[in-house]
Amino acid sequence: MFGLTISLLAAPPTNKVEWLGPTTHDFGDIQHNTEIEHHFTFKNTSDAPFVIDNVRTSCGCTAADWTESPIEPDSTATIDIIYDAHDLGYFRKYVKVYVSSQRKAEKLYLEGTVVGNGE
Repeated sequence: MFGLTISLLAAPPTNKVEWLGPTTHDFGDIQHNTEIEHHFTFKNTSDAPFVIDNVRTSCGCTAADWTESPIEPDSTATIDIIYDAHDLGYFRKYVKVYVSSQRKAEKLYLEGTVVGNGE
């Protein structure tokens, strides 16, 4: 009974971020040695401002750009992800977005196929 009481008292974690579109973007076929970019848009659904503490990419072929200023409640912002299509073939990369005061990182995904000139 005691264990049940504790589990009922613990509130489930709530996300402060609502993604305004899919969290996976498929570029399809991409030409070899080109840079491509995708913008992920989100909304602050909490009742307080927050900042994006960090954005970590899964490899050196992916870079991220985001605002460092606080995102006010009910406001939107974007995270820009740039992929350098250096390696041929299929790819699936992830990006972790760390939001202030939120324990679990948000995950975004990029995928596609890098093709050469003769493919």
